[in-house]
Amino acid sequence: MDRHSHLLGTRRGLTLVLSALAALLLGLVPWSGTAAAHGSVVDPASRNYGCWQRWGSDHLNPAMAQQDPMCWQAWRADPNAMWNWNGLYRNGSGGNFRAVVPDGQLCSGGRTEGGRYNALDTPGAWRTTALADDFTVQLYDQASHGADYFEVYVSRQGYDPVTQPLRWSDLELVARTGKYAPSQNYSIPVNTSGYSGRHVVYTIWQASHMDQTYFLCSDVDFG
Repeated sequence: MDRHSHLLGTRRGLTLVLSALAALLLGLVPWSGTAAAHGSVVDPASRNYGCWQRWGSDHLNPAMAQQDPMCWQAWRADPNAMWNWNGLYRNGSGGNFRAVVPDGQLCSGGRTEGGRYNALDTPGAWRTTALADDFTVQLYDQASHGADYFEVYVSRQGYDPVTQPLRWSDLELVARTGKYAPSQNYSIPVNTSGYSGRHVVYTIWQASHMDQTYFLCSDVDFG
């Protein structure tokens, strides 16, 4: 073998080794779901978005158990619920939400995605966002799906999210919108009165690109 052929063979061998190493490294990177990105309520933060926002870069820190125990149990149950904070949806509901999302399963979208989000249904002292009577729900839509409509509910006065699973009968409709053109950021103004203390803001986002519905729990504190 002449020197030129030897060098070509060496380079080809090195290229194969580097390609195999790159494939191995990619396989070690946790899948975050961003290739099939969708969206969520970012303010007041949905349960899993808030856990990802606060702990995504430090989710193995044992301090979370004391500082943010509901997020701690959610990360332990299924970390993909946080990495995929934008994927809590169901397809083909046909607007019949109470039939496909039973009581006690509202925050997981009826145990959608094979039960990935089940820990979000757990009652407890989830970290809250402070709200005034009038507030704005901010939703981030990574894929620019648009919306046929949004519905925003607030849990009734007297419901205790720390001890009680969320039921449809616990919710009071406070806003229903029309269509939103495809974008990445949506604002839904909400006007309320008479609420105090801990509540759940429950947002239903009916996307426009197909029959795809998002069911999103945000923990809040009025005053």
